[in-house]
Amino acid sequence: MTRLTVSAMLLAGAAAIAMPASAKNLNLGFTPPLDSHYGDAGRAFKETIETLSGGDITVSIKPAGALGGERDVIEGLQIGTVELTISSTGPIGNFVPEVYALDFPYLFNSYESAHEILDGPIGQEILARFDDAGLVGLAWSENGFRHVTNSKRSIAKPEDMQGIKLRTMENEVHIAAFKALGAAPTPMSWTEVLTALQQGTIDGQENPEQIITVNKMWEIQKYATLTGHAYSPAAVVMSKIHWDGLSEEEQGWIRQAAQAAADAARATVAAKEQAGVEEMRANGMDVVTEIDKGAWASAVQPAYDEYADKYSPELLQRIRDAQK
Repeated sequence: MTRLTVSAMLLAGAAAIAMPASAKNLNLGFTPPLDSHYGDAGRAFKETIETLSGGDITVSIKPAGALGGERDVIEGLQIGTVELTISSTGPIGNFVPEVYALDFPYLFNSYESAHEILDGPIGQEILARFDDAGLVGLAWSENGFRHVTNSKRSIAKPEDMQGIKLRTMENEVHIAAFKALGAAPTPMSWTEVLTALQQGTIDGQENPEQIITVNKMWEIQKYATLTGHAYSPAAVVMSKIHWDGLSEEEQGWIRQAAQAAADAARATVAAKEQAGVEEMRANGMDVVTEIDKGAWASAVQPAYDEYADKYSPELLQRIRDAQK
């Protein structure tokens, strides 16, 4: 036996002594950078689960697309190569179609009503459907209301969207809405977007203020419009393969950590909402903050006409009724 082999065995033995046999390390992947509301959510998840488990469960945060785009990571959850993610709903809808019901334009009136609905029976019913896709929906986190940026012109009216080549999520409801506005929606993984904007492959993108500011979109986009065209939740999701390997007590801790993550993301979104506009303007962006939402809602009605029946008109009506 060589000296190198003996040394390796001794190191392995020391590691086994230092690490309890029950210890689990979970990777938590997401596409925004660590300095974002997703990063705040990830840190809250990590702190909570490591505290509750006494260090028996640890979390490695993998931001900025380190594990791939959102769809890649979700597929990793399904086959067990990734344990946890925080993801926008666009890619999730490919696996859990009911999620798309949340993405219809101008459906939610406010952050408060969105939180109430998602944390209540409607939102929990949708999370329960994740199981059918080999996923465990743990909690509803947040991106915020989505807005448009572009490099071509200032946009104030729906007709101003005509011909704008706009990156969207892989979300057929959003795509239909932007087609109705006369734009050229281009579904694309977020990991490809900044390069595509820099190269002029696309003219613009749509995202909540937190994504716009944390990615310093003013460096490649001149114009922003607070269209608020869709409320964008995010979901804290776990691989069912790894979930099933946890004890009931550990699963309870994971759910508590997921809610802590959701609360942290929502707090960051709220704190940065107004500051985001000021930051965009301070960095030279032309920001339109006042639009006729009634005109915009009417312009995207074809998205409802095309997809409401597919994604449950009853569910959409329940969401509307819950906000009256």
